Amino acid sequence: MAEFHPKLSVITIVYNNVRDIERTMLSVMGQTYTNIEYIIVDGLSNDGTLDIIAKHRSGVSKLISEKDQGIYDAMNKGLAAATGDYVIFMNSGDEFYDKHTVIKVFATAPDSDIYYGETEMINDELQSLGRRRHKAPDKFTFKSFRYGMSVSHQAIYIRRSLTEPYDRQYELSADIDWILRAAKKAKRIVKVEGYVAKYLVGGMSKKKHRQSLTERFHIMKRHYGLLPTLFNHGVIAFNMVWHRLLHKTMND
Repeated sequence: MAEFHPKLSVITIVYNNVRDIERTMLSVMGQTYTNIEYIIVDGLSNDGTLDIIAKHRSGVSKLISEKDQGIYDAMNKGLAAATGDYVIFMNSGDEFYDKHTVIKVFATAPDSDIYYGETEMINDELQSLGRRRHKAPDKFTFKSFRYGMSVSHQAIYIRRSLTEPYDRQYELSADIDWILRAAKKAKRIVKVEGYVAKYLVGGMSKKKHRQSLTERFHIMKRHYGLLPTLFNHGVIAFNMVWHRLLHKTMND
């Protein structure tokens, strides 16, 4: 059997993040998997980010640096530039879990439509906060997000032919809709055991939490229907309260 060695397009979106961009770039360029196309989409940074990118320019396949109309406009530019068999977004501040992550992913099973795994949360001091509250399901389908986003975009590899542009009517949660649309078309989805990514907590979805929740509700309604979404949000609310109470009891 021929070795499964597909081309992976890794896309990093960045704007004025001189503190974190080098860490993300080194995570991508340090992968032991060799068939990687690395694309950086920069929003015309002016804080020194472009100097860091220039320092490692030889490891970047394509650099786009220009004004954009928000993160999902930038992500669409990255998608349009990608030529790989699979795509993954590893935005500034995030990392592959270790240098062997991509090899581990594609060694799990050949020729799958989607690969996914678990994400480790890290704080601004780069300390581990452990696994995300939503555990990655053992079997992922487009229905898996009905109780919350159980797989983050840093931890999901999607066959590029299944992807569509991000829907820019959503300013904070279009990645959920994007993953769900691809998952509906996927015939084979494989879980990779263990952590495959590190996610730097924070971002605009945290700062604009109400807007993010509203967008998520509309996305769920679009994919699952109104009544199921209302019921599922009741379950989400209960689980969130229970999670907080449990951790409060453990910390008391």
